[in-house]
Amino acid sequence: MSTAGLAALPLAGAVTENAVPMSSEPDSNSNHGTPADAEITPAIIAAAERLAGIEFTEAERTTIAATVSEQIELFATRVDAGAMPNELAPALVFRALPPGRALDLATSTGDPDRLRADPGPLPTEDVEIAFSTVERLAGWMRRGDLTSERLTRIYLDRIERIDPKLECMITVTADRALEQAKRADADRRAGIDRGPLQGIPYGAKDIIDVEGIRATWGATPFKDRVGTTTATVIEKLDAAGAVMLGKTAVGALAYGDIWFGGRTNNPWNLEQGSSGSSAGSASGTVGGLMAFALGTETLGSIVSPSMRCGATGLRPTFGRVSRAGAMSLCWSLDKIGPICRSVNDTGIVLDAINGFDPRDASSVGVPFAHDPTEGVAGLRIGWNPAWFENANPADRLAIDHLRDAGCELVEVELPDLPYDALLLTLFAEAAAAFESLTRSGEDDSLKWQAPQAWPNGFRKAWFIPAVEAVQADRVRRQAMDVMADVMDRVDALATPAFAANLLLITNATGHPTLVQPIAFDDGRPHGFTLIGRLFDEGTLCRLGRELERRFDVVDRHPEL
Repeated sequence: MSTAGLAALPLAGAVTENAVPMSSEPDSNSNHGTPADAEITPAIIAAAERLAGIEFTEAERTTIAATVSEQIELFATRVDAGAMPNELAPALVFRALPPGRALDLATSTGDPDRLRADPGPLPTEDVEIAFSTVERLAGWMRRGDLTSERLTRIYLDRIERIDPKLECMITVTADRALEQAKRADADRRAGIDRGPLQGIPYGAKDIIDVEGIRATWGATPFKDRVGTTTATVIEKLDAAGAVMLGKTAVGALAYGDIWFGGRTNNPWNLEQGSSGSSAGSASGTVGGLMAFALGTETLGSIVSPSMRCGATGLRPTFGRVSRAGAMSLCWSLDKIGPICRSVNDTGIVLDAINGFDPRDASSVGVPFAHDPTEGVAGLRIGWNPAWFENANPADRLAIDHLRDAGCELVEVELPDLPYDALLLTLFAEAAAAFESLTRSGEDDSLKWQAPQAWPNGFRKAWFIPAVEAVQADRVRRQAMDVMADVMDRVDALATPAFAANLLLITNATGHPTLVQPIAFDDGRPHGFTLIGRLFDEGTLCRLGRELERRFDVVDRHPEL
């Protein structure tokens, strides 16, 4: 999930990988949330009606009161069976493709390994190497100008010096990283080519497990938790020869930029939080502490910190990238994707982590096409002038650039539906995922306790009627049909950041989104948004590369 502008907390620090194992769930034996064995009266029903937004007659209340205890007993039967682990997904599985519709992708079958353009000369200064794109770093390694071990030491040194300012790392796995780097170099000397990520150091958001390494979920109740399995995305990056530097800071339980150790900061403005919840992944990448990072998104957690920090973030189609081994906040909304410095970098990383995984009930096996030589002429770009009425001039210039590049602009409009109701799905699933915190009272230990923070969010979700949760799911189906109709007409949508409730709508429908910096206002990055058809991230990369070339801001970086 995402927030912006959270209050600063003066706490700090990255830690080593040494930790003590802990259960994935806090102790719920206290039954903090178990109701007292008291008679349910018509007066209680009347009070409850206000929470449900409905009104019954007195006779109806009397009948409900006489029978509702049986329903409460059903609740107790399930609770008494014991807490369910976070990774246990519901039986109902969300699929982004609406019934009756087939995938119709225009992506090429381009090979991502065609990203072999001349990277130019290796910079003489370590700081310039640190801020280089994955594409360039890979080129220097292939040419023999740079080793993974040297690059890894550059980043580890920057983490040691700069992370106290950014607070973007929770756990640094220096020994593991150097071991992986030396192996990548040895493989290269032996003629083993594992692809463009071989030897490239990265950070993994700290809700993604690696066996034997802390995965704290950014939250006090889990700060000593240690992964007992390794997430599929980490296994895929291991196979690609990438080097994990450590675990990046995450707002507690994937919300905001405040975690148990402090607040993660924006590299361009250390007085400002980096937004969330992939706070450390965006801050660390833009701050030059890693070449790229893994983020996750439920409702803005890749998009928001990427916008705030000036990263290029790619939120993939729901189901494209396995979530197995990652903390679940909302089983039907969670997604894992790359946060990088350039558009091509996002394509390189997505290609490595893409693929079907039987460990994830929502996983879908769809090939990913990423050809860096493809242009954009002839692509149909959906937009709406109303989205741009109060936009930054750079947003309007982006539309002009796309038109000048040969894209056809198609005006689109989304019908007026109660899209805000889609939030109920997130609230209900999140409260279910962390029921044990609410029942045990350990939610009180979370650092952020504002009304909009998770502890209160989990509590109030208990008063969402089941009927309303189902109705919200029906609105979701309506939104899926709306987006399907719109995307039948275009290849992508172009929009300013957070316009027209599209962040909520497209997260609910599962559509992919690319955000990238296109300008700087008073030293602050300004980002633009492209939304693609389901499983058509390749077209987003084509469009993003064109904007990247025209705005030419990729090489700008903060001074830290």
